[in-house]
Amino acid sequence: MTAFIEQMPKAELHMHIEGVLEPELKLQMAARNGIDLPHDSVDDPAAMYDFDDLPTFLDARYEGDTVLITETDFYDLGMAYYSTVVHENLVYAEIFFDPQAHTTRGVEFSTVIEGLHRAQVDAEQQLGIESHLIMCFLRDLSAESAHEALEQAAPYRDWIIGVGLDSDEHRNPPAKFADVFAAAAAEGYRLTMHCDVDQENSVTHIWQAIDDIGVERIDHGVNALDERALIREFASRRIGQTVCPISNRYVVGESRSRDIKQMLDEGMRPTVNSDDPAYFRGYMNDNLAVAQRDGDLSAEEVGQLMRNAFAMSWTTDSRKRAHLAALDDYLAASTGVDGD
Repeated sequence: MTAFIEQMPKAELHMHIEGVLEPELKLQMAARNGIDLPHDSVDDPAAMYDFDDLPTFLDARYEGDTVLITETDFYDLGMAYYSTVVHENLVYAEIFFDPQAHTTRGVEFSTVIEGLHRAQVDAEQQLGIESHLIMCFLRDLSAESAHEALEQAAPYRDWIIGVGLDSDEHRNPPAKFADVFAAAAAEGYRLTMHCDVDQENSVTHIWQAIDDIGVERIDHGVNALDERALIREFASRRIGQTVCPISNRYVVGESRSRDIKQMLDEGMRPTVNSDDPAYFRGYMNDNLAVAQRDGDLSAEEVGQLMRNAFAMSWTTDSRKRAHLAALDDYLAASTGVDGD
């Protein structure tokens, strides 16, 4: 099973580019930008990235963001991700970025996206990895701030495939951002939204996201299993869920991989993703291995998770067909691999 997972062609739909800032790269960027950090050594990465729930994780993440200043920083951040996942046979990624986390620090929107886009181009040309950017609004900032971010994105519309919503969910429901999501949809952006695990009003927020906002996917979203009506809606409307097992371990204490198995059994469309792999210490192979082991998934079920990811992706139909064909060829040649 380990080799089966490692060699399988992969797609990832839930990965925050700021979350690939490994401790070594963080210190390197801090040094070249003259930024003092609370931790000046990578001897203990756990101390540098120490958290036990969503708010404390976000504190660590936003502290890490402070070293990202120049276009080169964002380029290097992107290439750090691509140069890692190419060795995990990842061929497709949809990547979140949080412009407000940087523009509120005085970093220009253009600096962020031009660095990330340059990395995308090089990764596709040099490594064969196709990727697209999803701009996330920070839900603990105002709706007006989200509208400003959408306006700043206008010159780069062709570089951004969709919009999402992330950060602290407490008292920041999807409905707060209904207008900006409607504006984004009118401009042709695809829509997704975080509904984090076991948050206050999780089920209500999921209903708002799928009915009032009209998102195509829910990021995390395992609490859709809390209500039979939601299960039916997700299955009948083919709404995707981008689940992140290792991040669940850190934030809620368990991977919730049994939930992934239940989603598959219920006819829902879960996928497995890495979320913030530097902070949660696991990229795609690790997350798939955890999901398979904790969820007692068969090779067929692991393959279905990856088929879901390619099928739910926002690439062109022709590229989607090509990715799915390559995956199906791999799965057909890998029969009888259940077990280690």
